Amino acid sequence: MKFSNQAAAPFLFTILLCLGSVSALTLAIEPHKKECFFEYMNHDDSMSITYQVAHGGDYDIDFWLTSPQDTIMATDSHHDQGAYTITAKETGKYTFCFSNEKTSQSTKVISFNTRVHEKSTAVQTDPLKHEIEELADSIFAIKSAQEYIVARERRHRDTVESTNARVKWWSIAQLGLLITVCFLQIHYLKHFFQTKRTV
Repeated sequence: MKFSNQAAAPFLFTILLCLGSVSALTLAIEPHKKECFFEYMNHDDSMSITYQVAHGGDYDIDFWLTSPQDTIMATDSHHDQGAYTITAKETGKYTFCFSNEKTSQSTKVISFNTRVHEKSTAVQTDPLKHEIEELADSIFAIKSAQEYIVARERRHRDTVESTNARVKWWSIAQLGLLITVCFLQIHYLKHFFQTKRTV
């Protein structure tokens, strides 16, 4: 099967257009701070959000999503990950926030993806466009799963490195204690078997 440049251009443009509505960010949230983001959506548009805590503290974060009327549509408290899909009931600015306000000492690194899927205005959609939108949805799901796996791997690596450091220092302390005890035993036995001369 042969593709010409003229036939491939609209196809590639449509894929890029579909993928253009996907955004992925990583951010660090300091203790006692929150970060909020906004998405403007029309009535019946849908938005998917996935997030995971990649690093910091107990790997927990507070999350909430509000409508243009400040009605809470989704909320999570002290979770390390989450995934939500909402459908806009009204046109306006939808806000989602990540909060690290309840922690006193650790900065949290958050990775999140958002994708806004606009409702098709045409009654009869083009089958190619429909397939491309399904492909874009699948790519979004794969990307979200991949970022989750990367965050989990980073978290597990941090745990392993921390455990290795503790084992190393515990082994060094035990070795130092063993050498000290051996030295004291040799000194004590040497002193015990030493004969005293009387003059």
